[in-house]
Amino acid sequence: MKNWSQKINWQPKQILQPSTEEEVQQIIKQALNKKQNVRVVGSAHSFNPLWVTNEVMVNLDNYQGLISVNKEKMQATVKAGTKLHTLGNLLYKQGMAMENLGDIDKQSIGGTIGTGTHGTGLNFGTISTQAKALRLVNGVGEVVTCSETENVTLFKAAQVSLGVLGIITEITLQCVPAYRLQLVNKKQPLNEVIATFKDSIANNRNFEFYYFPKSPTAWTKTSNIVKDAPDNLNIFNYLTEYVLENYVYKIMCETARIVPTLSDGISRFSASAVSNVTKTYHSHKVYATPRLVRFNEMEYNVPIEHFEAACEEIQHTINTSKFNVIFPIEHRVVKADDAYLSPAYNRDAVYIACHVYNKKDYLPYFKALEQIFLKYDGRPHWAKIHTLTAKTFQQKYEMFDAFNAQRKQQDPLGIFLNEYLKRILIVE
Repeated sequence: MKNWSQKINWQPKQILQPSTEEEVQQIIKQALNKKQNVRVVGSAHSFNPLWVTNEVMVNLDNYQGLISVNKEKMQATVKAGTKLHTLGNLLYKQGMAMENLGDIDKQSIGGTIGTGTHGTGLNFGTISTQAKALRLVNGVGEVVTCSETENVTLFKAAQVSLGVLGIITEITLQCVPAYRLQLVNKKQPLNEVIATFKDSIANNRNFEFYYFPKSPTAWTKTSNIVKDAPDNLNIFNYLTEYVLENYVYKIMCETARIVPTLSDGISRFSASAVSNVTKTYHSHKVYATPRLVRFNEMEYNVPIEHFEAACEEIQHTINTSKFNVIFPIEHRVVKADDAYLSPAYNRDAVYIACHVYNKKDYLPYFKALEQIFLKYDGRPHWAKIHTLTAKTFQQKYEMFDAFNAQRKQQDPLGIFLNEYLKRILIVE
């Protein structure tokens, strides 16, 4: 088996696809009897080996769909294996929507919650904050429920659980009435975008920007709710978003890989070739964009007050280096929350993501940028590449020990741990 970027390879002895919660319980109990390790994999979009095991691999693709809908409370209970793109359609049919999403919709909702995945917007936390109740099968095969009012300590740990408290089977989401977004993509001078960043995130529902290495250009993406504007999904938008950003960009990546000295020129050409695009449609059809060019990714968040200093140092490092990188750097903003292991715990933060074509060596580039992130009190996205260990995480997360206390209670024998998870959760 391989993850999406094809960086990680592994071969479990068993791959099981339960279709009921009872089957999940049986899998756990059988694994306990055989003293086997159990991990859950969804779409394998993580760049870390969170789900790697050579024993029992569980996949919830056969456990998808809505369980119940409460339109009065605007809440929906959904099976954890449901893919985000499927969930968007199901909620839309009920006149509902998730309040915010990221820019990829291939993941399962369980994996999205479990890794603290996020979108962008100063008024929105990670997607985990949309969860109001969770149901899981723990490490002894028991079904456990938790919510904002029941088993609250467990709930705060389970909102970003990394799959080590149990296999989440059901998630109750706080939704909103279905809405339409108008997305406006613009090419703008980078220095202007950074200077107006605080105004942009304060005055727009969703805002993010991409910086093209060794170029003075940024690409901004701004989304706001519209009610009366007509749908706008023309062929030019399709060509720009799908063909140019994927197939043409794939050719550029291959060219830069074969002839690294062309990288700077290709990056500047990409910046100049970016087009202004407007798209208006139902929200769940606007957030996500297709990702056909495979890459490896590092993403850290830094406290919002450190944003400009971190950006300036990143640009200086790239401009004075020979990393031969053409992928733009993505910047998004997330509201503070109180989930124990959320990278946005107790602070509004800017998430900065860097990417490298999956056929190229990413280590020197990521190592250099990681030092900058750490200098500015950065915390890595749990599903993105980093080099940190449990001792550092214990210092970065004040609720780290409280999380581990819940982990030991729910999984006393550690059947959900693999070597990577031991490295990031267990302090030696």
